[in-house]
Amino acid sequence: MATTSTPISTATAAPTVVTTLIRGVLGGIAGGMVFGMLMQMMGIMPMIAKLVGSESVIVGWLAHLAISAFIGASFTVLLGRRVTSTRSGLLYGIGYGMLWWVLGALILMPAKLGMPIFQLNTTALLSLMGHMIFGAILGLVVVLLGRKR
Repeated sequence: MATTSTPISTATAAPTVVTTLIRGVLGGIAGGMVFGMLMQMMGIMPMIAKLVGSESVIVGWLAHLAISAFIGASFTVLLGRRVTSTRSGLLYGIGYGMLWWVLGALILMPAKLGMPIFQLNTTALLSLMGHMIFGAILGLVVVLLGRKR
């Protein structure tokens, strides 16, 4: 008796929009946790909380992680197709972290809190380092979650 079999496709399906966003959100939260620990050690979480009208460290963490998740999701929407390897994940992630350092730490946050924008000092440079670490973790997590199991 002859059996018929269906050929197994070796093509991989493109990730759905939801899958892509989830990878970005998880990458953003992972990077945000590490960056948040650095900010916690520097005593910056109450300042983050001020963005939403509080001074609570817990509120600062929640706001920071929500922002991190949004940045992670936007990373995959804007750059997800380019992030295909560990190297590209690191490079695009670090670059995206640096972009958000300018947008967030140098422009949006100080403007919202009534502080001078584009103020470069030791805290700003430490923030740059934190944003780069955030971006590196974001890019790596997005790549790792995108690999076939």
